[in-house]
Amino acid sequence: MKKAIVLLLAGLAVAGCTETEKGAGIGAASGAVIGGLATGNVRGAAVGAAIGGVAGAVIGNVRDQPGQCYYRDRYGRRYIDACPRGGY
Repeated sequence: MKKAIVLLLAGLAVAGCTETEKGAGIGAASGAVIGGLATGNVRGAAVGAAIGGVAGAVIGNVRDQPGQCYYRDRYGRRYIDACPRGGY
């Protein structure tokens, strides 16, 4: 029951945020869980939260920019550019 209340409060907390803030929050929370489970300690959770937060902010930032899309080149690097005509 406590977990459900925490999840509900977290969802309400990000409801009024921009897409960048939502992405950072969701990324940080997801990264913390994955990092904690993968390593079994708090340090792994902290590193996962940091990496997830940055990645989520980058992805959320693209959502705040209409007409811009998020791409990955053949080397795995991420970049933002104009979307192709006709949508996302």
